[in-house]
Amino acid sequence: MNEQPRKPRSAAHEIERYGALFAKRTRVMKSSAMRDLMALTARDDVISFSGGLPDTSTFAPGFFTELMGRVATESMAKALQYGPTEGLSDVREAIALVMEAEGMDVDPDAILPTSGGQQALDLVCKILIDPGDVIVAEAPTYPGAVPTFCSYEADVIQIPMDRDGMQIDKLQEALAGLDREGRRPKFIYTIPNFHNPAGVTLSLERRRELLRIAGERELLVLEDNPYGLLRYEGEPIPSLYSLDRDFVLYAGTFSKILSPGVRIGWLVAPPPVLHQLALGKGSADLCSSMISQYFIAEYFQSGPWMNYVRSLSELYRRRRDVMLDAMAEHFPREATWTHPEGGLFLWATLPGYIDTTDLLARAIEERVAFVPGRAAFVDGRGGSSMRLNFSGVDEDEIREGIRRLGEVIREQVALYSTLTVQTPAVDRGASGSGGRAGTNPPPVQAGSEVASPDPASPDPTAEPRLDNVRHITHKRAG
Repeated sequence: MNEQPRKPRSAAHEIERYGALFAKRTRVMKSSAMRDLMALTARDDVISFSGGLPDTSTFAPGFFTELMGRVATESMAKALQYGPTEGLSDVREAIALVMEAEGMDVDPDAILPTSGGQQALDLVCKILIDPGDVIVAEAPTYPGAVPTFCSYEADVIQIPMDRDGMQIDKLQEALAGLDREGRRPKFIYTIPNFHNPAGVTLSLERRRELLRIAGERELLVLEDNPYGLLRYEGEPIPSLYSLDRDFVLYAGTFSKILSPGVRIGWLVAPPPVLHQLALGKGSADLCSSMISQYFIAEYFQSGPWMNYVRSLSELYRRRRDVMLDAMAEHFPREATWTHPEGGLFLWATLPGYIDTTDLLARAIEERVAFVPGRAAFVDGRGGSSMRLNFSGVDEDEIREGIRRLGEVIREQVALYSTLTVQTPAVDRGASGSGGRAGTNPPPVQAGSEVASPDPASPDPTAEPRLDNVRHITHKRAG
């Protein structure tokens, strides 16, 4: 007797079948914007400004072969084996060298290697956050942190930024509001150097103020610093960790200065906190990849590792400049954007009547992609902003991709102008609230700022502008 083929179940049936099994926290879990875009933008015909991708093609194939050959001949059995949760001592010493290059003196025993910087964020939440606990972060914040915070059911309070980073007066207002509610944050999350996605850097004065507040209130600060060594102009600013270790947890990664494929990041924390982090890591993955750790150890023993970082910095500086010049040429006058002194990203803001989530669909039709601004907020803001990455695309593709994107944006501006029978305009003067372009609005609560792309018709859904400035086109040597 022949068996009849099974009829495929509907998607609704499958959801119903498993839905009752899922934990309550899955109801607030979100997908990462980068994850959602990765498959789509992997197409060869799409110019993608969406990923936070370093250019790994710059790593010499012969050197890679040499390093992995040494791992194979000298450490193969150990590289293929489990290892200590606390990581190889050679890797912790390499991490200490990286931190020393940014002016930090750290004991290798205070370092916990992690499986990428993303696991570092997850582990901090794992040991500190109960459902409903408060995390304070910048507005916007790292898009990859949003799903992590949400998965632990945190209440995320986002603090406006301007060209000097997190606005400390807004932070104080938010903390005072929490005091009145009888609540206190578990930690303050900040990316002080070349912020992802904003591209701005927290000033030294504000770093000191942030640490003063943290000390007075005994609040932990999680300093996430993937980009600190990728500076293209200006003078380095001391890290929060180097200024005050008592309340600072430090997260770093090799992803931007070596390779994201090795999936090795790290955390630095006081001993009691480090112990709990190691317990959390052990229950998650036992240990980070030993193959990757032996590769990193060989890499740092092979010679002056900073030479490669310097070559990346020069390459990315040129690409940043090409993107800024292309935006000045092809974006409409209604657009504003930040000018990063380093890192991999800049943040562009369009008039409030343009929704960049919808714009992305149109941009994909023109074979160009970016990260919509809403991915960097927990409350739906960011609808008229976008994150653009300049490190993972060559100069010719940057010019062509920005030309395509500029055409799509101009199309939307022209459509709005036709529908409203007026020419939309934005006042680019820096405002005193949130660093936005536009007229100075009345004071508002932290995390609920409004801006108007058209002073004559205020739009309460418009977005904060981060004190954006239009880049002045000019040719540069090199």
